Amino acid sequence: MNIPEQLSPQQALICSMLLMAAAGGQVDDQELAQMTRLIQNLPAFAELAPDEVARSTEACLPLLQRADGLDRAFDLIREALPPRLRETAYLLACDVAAADGDATQDELQMLQHLRIGLELDRLVAGAIERAARARYQVL
Repeated sequence: MNIPEQLSPQQALICSMLLMAAAGGQVDDQELAQMTRLIQNLPAFAELAPDEVARSTEACLPLLQRADGLDRAFDLIREALPPRLRETAYLLACDVAAADGDATQDELQMLQHLRIGLELDRLVAGAIERAARARYQVL
């Protein structure tokens, strides 16, 4: 598989979710279901053709198989998104991390790397993380 030269904004958003889902080594059903719900319901994906999800996943998967893949993925995501959508990419990753109810150490490390790779302010990232935690609390 070839590493893409660039990503579309939607591919970048999907890639941020996929990177988070793969952070623990294996993508579980809850994470896939969460990614599907987000893609189906968020305005950022309103114009996304159904077959584009598979193409976006295929664009991101080769990055997971390279030693420098994460750094390259963060570069591609950052380049594809204006700053306001970088926050959206981080939020989507937080939502995927929260999908199974508890973020693992690997997921927390991935969030830190993603925050740095997207050049997000630490306070902004903390607010996004807190909002995701609040959204997924159970009674």
